[in-house]
Amino acid sequence: MRPETITRIRTRCNWIKAHRDRLIIDGDVHPSDRDMLPEEDTVRIADDQNYYHGRPLLSENLLHKMDQAGIDMALCWQNPAVLPYGDDQSENTARLTDANARISNLAQQNPTRVIPAGWTDPKALGTQRAIALAERCVREFAMPVVKMNPAQNAYPIDDPMVLDVVDAIVGLGAVPAFHFGSDSPYTPVEGLMTIARRHPDHPVIGVHMGGGGGHFVEAEAIYQGARQAGLDCPNIFYVLSAKRDVHIESALITYAAAGKPFVDNIAVASDAPYGDMIWNFGGFRALFAALRNGADYGDPRLALKPDLFSDAVVQKFMGGNLADLVIAADKRILHQAGIG
Repeated sequence: MRPETITRIRTRCNWIKAHRDRLIIDGDVHPSDRDMLPEEDTVRIADDQNYYHGRPLLSENLLHKMDQAGIDMALCWQNPAVLPYGDDQSENTARLTDANARISNLAQQNPTRVIPAGWTDPKALGTQRAIALAERCVREFAMPVVKMNPAQNAYPIDDPMVLDVVDAIVGLGAVPAFHFGSDSPYTPVEGLMTIARRHPDHPVIGVHMGGGGGHFVEAEAIYQGARQAGLDCPNIFYVLSAKRDVHIESALITYAAAGKPFVDNIAVASDAPYGDMIWNFGGFRALFAALRNGADYGDPRLALKPDLFSDAVVQKFMGGNLADLVIAADKRILHQAGIG
């Protein structure tokens, strides 16, 4: 591991540790550099103000948007919508490596605002290239989390090639993360549980907690299953983004009522640009303000425990839990690399 990478990891770990009790962290953000966009997207950003689905969040606008939403830090990874794959696995590897490097550079320029997270793909890159890229993400780009998106490229979350990549990410000390949604058949609840049970003492992130754009009716079973899966597998960490608001509420109450370790296993997020930071974090703040009323809220679980959403618990959901996850990952990464 390069000395500059070690310094970045140590500095980030120490800074987050020093500020964890106040940090508001968005756990799912996809910024894009302007020069990465296809020409038609560049034109539409400038000329079509009604173009919002998949409208890129430009890296140059990220901090301003975070400030507007009252967000201190953002866990950022590349935006798959601006990185289509071709048939050449070597070319796919080069393009995805560049996308990860850009996220790393964004974090290097803004170390107290951006937590860089990696992205790999065993189908588009091939398993060995995907593993090699995961290693670069962790040991060169200083990324504590590496994500795969089975829905994007149509492969089962528990495919043997995925398990090989997960093993490599865990071996590096980093946290494997997955798009885990109801928007495709590739991320069933049982598949995420297979991943979690493969390394029961190591965290695995399920981004969207079964959300991600599925139809209300079709998504219901996955929403219910995802909630229970996290209770059955206490190493599953959920990022609440692109998920129905009523199920976000239910998940937060369920995990708060379950106590440790489950209350430590959820973090809020926007999925920007697919979700708006201001809207989402305004909603989270309003929801927590209501939940703090305890018995007056109307949920029987809160009537039994009227102080369930204390300021300390709310802070965990708004940033503390994700801060702790990153701190622990940074420490493992250095330890696995033989660095004290």
